[in-house]
Amino acid sequence: MRASEFERVLSGRNSAANSWLALHGVASGVGHTRLGITVSRRVGNAVARNRWKRLIRESFRQIQHELPQLDYVCIARAPEPPALQELVDSLTELAARIDRRAKSISRKLKPDNA
Repeated sequence: MRASEFERVLSGRNSAANSWLALHGVASGVGHTRLGITVSRRVGNAVARNRWKRLIRESFRQIQHELPQLDYVCIARAPEPPALQELVDSLTELAARIDRRAKSISRKLKPDNA
């Protein structure tokens, strides 16, 4: 994803978080699910940041076809990454929350045809 796409996702104001991750999502214009990853220096040194990115990429790879077709930006929040399965479960839950919120927002924006 490009910087402008990161900005589009982050400005969408649709996010969910837990103690490990913050996940932002907006509708994807490309027809498939995409992921952008941000790990700041607050998380740790380069080795720690790269470990976070590898784990997030792998957990996304395992579940990407089950996720709603949105563009996601994942931001690592904790200094130590969880186990891979915990990260997979976390991403699945956060994506489901974002999808529910996106659907409720789109229902509110549609005019009633009654």
